[in-house]
Amino acid sequence: MTQKALIDDIGVAHRPAQGEVRVVSLVPSITELVIALGLKNELVGRTNFCVHPNREVESIARVGGTKTVRLERVKALSPTHVVVNVDENRKQDVDAMAQWGCSIVVTHPLQPTDNLRLYRLLGGIFGREEAAETLCRDFEQAHESLLDRAKNLPQRNVLYLIWRDPWMTISEDTYISRTLALAGLKSMGGRADVRYPEIEFDETLMDQVDAVLMSSEPFPFKQNHVEEVRALTQRWPVPISAIDAEMVSWYGPRAIPGLRYLESFAAELPTR
Repeated sequence: MTQKALIDDIGVAHRPAQGEVRVVSLVPSITELVIALGLKNELVGRTNFCVHPNREVESIARVGGTKTVRLERVKALSPTHVVVNVDENRKQDVDAMAQWGCSIVVTHPLQPTDNLRLYRLLGGIFGREEAAETLCRDFEQAHESLLDRAKNLPQRNVLYLIWRDPWMTISEDTYISRTLALAGLKSMGGRADVRYPEIEFDETLMDQVDAVLMSSEPFPFKQNHVEEVRALTQRWPVPISAIDAEMVSWYGPRAIPGLRYLESFAAELPTR
């Protein structure tokens, strides 16, 4: 039987891993996925932000941040495979690691259903097809449940904030935006040419917004920031809600409980 092609998100074909496998993951959600696939013993490196599952990652060597990778640390781990992401890692770092002869697996999920391909890609490369199919079944169940629940939810416009000074949001061409859209939450303030644009709290934007969502990452918004946004938007009084960003921005295994979280979040979200 012909081996199904294992194509990553920039079109590179990968072969199933042979012999000793040493994986470095430079993406927090991918680190969690690698472990969920049963590859903890093969995972030799991670970033400082790869914190889930917390007990399992404690013993894994850290190699810096997603955008501040310590290349010498990665090289010292002699990886056979390095898993990276288009949004989270710098191209110059990826290009440098590619010169070492290890396999670079590039990920770039843009919508929730891309998780199915992601599970199967890594499951196929690392011989964990059965575990990948289990994740696929669980994801499909959660996805179907959310879509069914969303039929009874109103369509609403939300401003999803990811950063302060400057204030920034997400474009529609992002995983987060397409995840929110499953629950009838359309992200506002985006631009076609910028994935994470800066915004101004002005009439043009705020007259369209039904609710402001303040994410828990990458900027760790707290209650004082909620009050700051409330003051900035007092001319356009809209409800402001905190949202667990891991539940709507992390792909991998966390996307499964994430869809269930979003189902409840959208049902309870106050809007004007």
